[in-house]
Amino acid sequence: MKASKISDRENVIFILQDEIRRSYEARYDHRLHAILLVAQGMSSRQAAQLLGDSPRTVAYWVQRFETEGLAGLADADRPGRPPKLDQDQLYQIEQALRKSPLEVGLSVNLWDGKALSAYIKQELGIQLGVRQCQRLFRQLGFRLRKPRSKIAQSDPSKKEEFKKNSKDIEG
Repeated sequence: MKASKISDRENVIFILQDEIRRSYEARYDHRLHAILLVAQGMSSRQAAQLLGDSPRTVAYWVQRFETEGLAGLADADRPGRPPKLDQDQLYQIEQALRKSPLEVGLSVNLWDGKALSAYIKQELGIQLGVRQCQRLFRQLGFRLRKPRSKIAQSDPSKKEEFKKNSKDIEG
């Protein structure tokens, strides 16, 4: 049987390791594999080298497994920063986004991160950055629309005149 090979091996390893770090279940499974390798006779250093982790990390997982069992391999809660907006406020913002910015007292025609930030500051007294407001659009299921450029709304007679002049130049 011919040995299997993966093209672009280094990139694939990076992608897979990134995916393992991203998912709770994948991180837990990854730790289980490390414990299994150690249980089958590998040293923490060998298991770590095989799995792409540091030997100290694998030794720590083994220690946690020994003292706490499978529960020791689960991720601990990571509370993070509390959200600035509650569910009622998010609903209020969603309702406002369904209207024109002019209808809610802003002086712009289209919603963007800057307009949403100004609306939230004005209505809720909460300061959110433009980037956070752009993320909020996606979180609420909206997408940013860019205004059409002036070229798309140009004067048809001037456009035709330009075409005539262009033909004289070419010919």
